[in-house]
Amino acid sequence: MNDRNFWQMLKARWSCGNFVCVGLDTEFGKIPQSVKKDRQEDLVETIVAFNNTIVEATKDLVCAYKPNAAFYEACGADGIIALRRTIADIRAIAPDVPVIFDAKRADIGDTNIGYMDAAFGFFGADAITVNPYLGAEALQPFLARADKGIFVLCRTSNPGAGEFQDLPVNGEPLYRIVARRVASEWNKNGNCALVVGATYPDELRDVRRIVGDMPLLIPGIGAQGGDLEKTVRASKDSRGWGMIINSSRAIIFSSQGADFAAAARRETEKLRNLINQYL
Repeated sequence: MNDRNFWQMLKARWSCGNFVCVGLDTEFGKIPQSVKKDRQEDLVETIVAFNNTIVEATKDLVCAYKPNAAFYEACGADGIIALRRTIADIRAIAPDVPVIFDAKRADIGDTNIGYMDAAFGFFGADAITVNPYLGAEALQPFLARADKGIFVLCRTSNPGAGEFQDLPVNGEPLYRIVARRVASEWNKNGNCALVVGATYPDELRDVRRIVGDMPLLIPGIGAQGGDLEKTVRASKDSRGWGMIINSSRAIIFSSQGADFAAAARRETEKLRNLINQYL
């Protein structure tokens, strides 16, 4: 499919009550032995087989998949091959589910052209996470892609996020400045969204007030301990949509046994149902 539009795909998934994003943070050492044993330690085949099984088990319950570049880059050339194959296989197994490439790219404009070509061309992703630090001018190669999702880091989920993000700028925290700037000036093509962590529900509520119905990618549920009910109440938009609630390790590594796919489906369905309960 060369005519994939991230936003059309995402809205279709939301309309089915799917707000869960499964993070494919596939750390090779944590893959269950039942996946590894028949592949004689073939790293590419092991990663791809594990990811494909997770996708097959959860594809009707999710709004997106989000592979994090770090876990694949850590495996060198084999990891890059596995990531490319994983995204291609998602497009085949779950063609209606978009893929967010969690790469947090940021550089000067010419370099960003390379990053953009890699993310949307070589890897075939439908969206990407980017860092706002270099400003809109540098991010133009991404912002110009109206068919893709451009997720700008705003208030991240890590404990030290406030070191810079909470610094006062003209009397308010920097993360609010980022939210307002992206919503009012960067989003000319209607393709921008923000990354805001579930671990900070008050800040999440602030951002939602600032950006209206702009979509939010929300990490921090699951292993990071974000409160789901507070997250949903703070982040849903005027339609009760607007949320891409990510869970990674708590889903994909919920069992180390041969039942890992069934366990992943169970955890995904549980999270999906709870989100809809809190709407």
